Amino acid sequence: MRDQGILAALKFVLVLVVLSLSACGEKITTKTIASEKVKRVVFLGNSITYSGQYVADIEAYYLLVHPEVRVEWINMGLPSETVSGLSEEGHADGAFPRPNLHERLNRVLEQTQPDLVFANYGMNDGIYLPFDTVRFEQFKSGMMKLHDAVLQVGATIIHLTPPIYDEGKGGKVGYDLVLDKYSEWLLDQRKENRWQVLDIHGPMKRYLVQKRAKDPSFYLASDGVHPGDEGHWIMAREILGFLEQRNMSEITAIQVALEEYPASEEVIDIVREKQQLMRDAWLSATGHERPGIREGLPMDKAREKAKSLEERMNDLTKEKGSDGSY
Repeated sequence: MRDQGILAALKFVLVLVVLSLSACGEKITTKTIASEKVKRVVFLGNSITYSGQYVADIEAYYLLVHPEVRVEWINMGLPSETVSGLSEEGHADGAFPRPNLHERLNRVLEQTQPDLVFANYGMNDGIYLPFDTVRFEQFKSGMMKLHDAVLQVGATIIHLTPPIYDEGKGGKVGYDLVLDKYSEWLLDQRKENRWQVLDIHGPMKRYLVQKRAKDPSFYLASDGVHPGDEGHWIMAREILGFLEQRNMSEITAIQVALEEYPASEEVIDIVREKQQLMRDAWLSATGHERPGIREGLPMDKAREKAKSLEERMNDLTKEKGSDGSY
């Protein structure tokens, strides 16, 4: 019995050591992805991720700039979701509480089998109220639980700081400060726990301030929360810059980033169509508690349709010459 107890203790210590050594995971770059160490990339998040432009921008970029990279980019964003499990009273006019990521997380990880996960939470986690230490602790606890769950399946996780909240458009005074604090805590985890954390909050905030200084009517999100294509490109640009290990801040749009590549605008449109198709299929396959989400095709049917879209993209890039002529 004593030997069994010692053996159990040693196994427990070994698990802790493995988790500690892998806390930040291998630093992921384009070179890593091209070496086939990464085959499936999952994006977790709320309605901003669900909207998906930044995910599609990343896929389109890799498709054209790095055609040697064969990665499945999987959007698992779910509107209204939090990582903290919190929901404000009367959310959605009382129709339903905010879904909790942890209700579906194990199913998502089991079915998608990711090698790399990007996690983008925070926007909903303060539930649009002034800063509160209890809510903050629940956000931190939820993020730690997410981080550990991804490591347990052998994947690497990169945390994204939340996008900005525009009080001028959204009207929730003080909520910008809440997301500042949530972002600061995430960035602190780089040193405290050796997490990989990518800042999109700061770049989006600086961009908004610079643009609004010239044009007071400028905005990234008409409702203060959900960015349009311009805001999504800033998110994609920061992720791509991280993976490519270079500064891409001067590139103003995905169309600009890909303008020298054949049929790039058509490819971007088809990638967005394919992303929406597969997002819906994955959400239906893995299940969730968010009402009102469009039902996806069965996975086999969705993959069949996605394959035809990929063939269209391949045909486009082959038919159109490098000078843009057919």
